[in-house]
Amino acid sequence: MPELIRMYIKNVLIGFAIAAGFVAMLLWFNVMNLWHLVSSSDVGLLAVVVLWFAHGIVFAGVQFAWAVMAMAETDDSGPRRGTPVVDHFRPVRVEARAETRADRRGAIRTRR
Repeated sequence: MPELIRMYIKNVLIGFAIAAGFVAMLLWFNVMNLWHLVSSSDVGLLAVVVLWFAHGIVFAGVQFAWAVMAMAETDDSGPRRGTPVVDHFRPVRVEARAETRADRRGAIRTRR
């Protein structure tokens, strides 16, 4: 099995395990009276499974994205590309010209 697929499966399983812990904490702390709603309903187990699955998808995606971004090699020896070192600021003169209705009508007529 390729290494990338193995890493993906491992991180998805970690994400779903975190989601299981999160849903268990939601039920344990009875957030928004969730434990009562689940335990007193005939489809409570299905609701917990759907809640776990939905959170599992989110947490698995975040876990895999974090693992991929952690693979980047960083070189902290100097300034990063894209962030120039600015030691002074200078104002730049920009001409502002207001367009009149006559200018717009003339531009429309010349296009035809």
